[in-house]
Amino acid sequence: MRKIKLILYSLLGLIVASGLALFLVFEFNNIEGKTLNEEGRSNAGGKFIQLTEGITHYEIAGPDTGKVVILVHGFSVPYYIWNGTFDSLAEQGFRVMRYDEFGRGYSDRPDVTYSPALYRKQLLELINSLKLTTPVSLAGVSFGGGVVTDFAVHYSSMVDKIILVDPVFGFKNPPVNELVVNFNLALNHEKQAAGQLDDFKYPERFPDWKGQYKIQMEYKGFRNALASTLINYPADSIVANYHQLDSFHKKVLLIWGKEDQTVAYRFSDSLQRILKADFFPVDDARHLPQLEKPLIVNQKIISFLK
Repeated sequence: MRKIKLILYSLLGLIVASGLALFLVFEFNNIEGKTLNEEGRSNAGGKFIQLTEGITHYEIAGPDTGKVVILVHGFSVPYYIWNGTFDSLAEQGFRVMRYDEFGRGYSDRPDVTYSPALYRKQLLELINSLKLTTPVSLAGVSFGGGVVTDFAVHYSSMVDKIILVDPVFGFKNPPVNELVVNFNLALNHEKQAAGQLDDFKYPERFPDWKGQYKIQMEYKGFRNALASTLINYPADSIVANYHQLDSFHKKVLLIWGKEDQTVAYRFSDSLQRILKADFFPVDDARHLPQLEKPLIVNQKIISFLK
């Protein structure tokens, strides 16, 4: 009996020591030390609006009478991922809006489940609160392609044309829980920031990209938003939505960088077997062709929308 107690106490001590070690490792790598507030947003630019789940950071430009186009960013890079395209559309007379999804950029990081319903609700409330004229056209890059497709499937009458830029495909939910994902993100924050440059074929042309990305990583709730999305945004729903969107017979423009290493170019064939679209492959570009080849991509977008 004494030996058993000794073993149990030893195991308990080992568990406590391991837990403490993991906690210390996590805290050492935890860069989320700031709370996003008015002071943190003071130099953000754009505008802010209170929605049900929190404050959303957005920017809107172009004539009030212009056809509305909404630009939706990807998994973790905020709305500046649409730099250039945003200005080009406004200059061409469109009423263009872009925003930071919850958990990213300068939008709030609510402690909720980051499911398709959350992203759908945020976009719906933005359209209604800003009194944007519907139907709107939606453009989504990477994960944003999944978001705009989901919205179009649920609110078909509110959507006109759809633009998908290197949209999410072949995504799989991780086989672990949110705590594990969050812990891994904390440990690999520097690698995560540096990895954003892999979206470019010529990263040297975007010297501020990593630094710009790291700003949002300092605010509490960023990792939680990413971890919750990875776990709670069902991968099978993304492909199912592409199938369903095709049944609505809407005009879809599919743009893809031929050298994409984030969402492989071969998936463009897979998606076209599911969804009829005007396909526009982009030479000499990876995952963000609208930034690497802005002239030809923005012109194609404008032509499609007109």
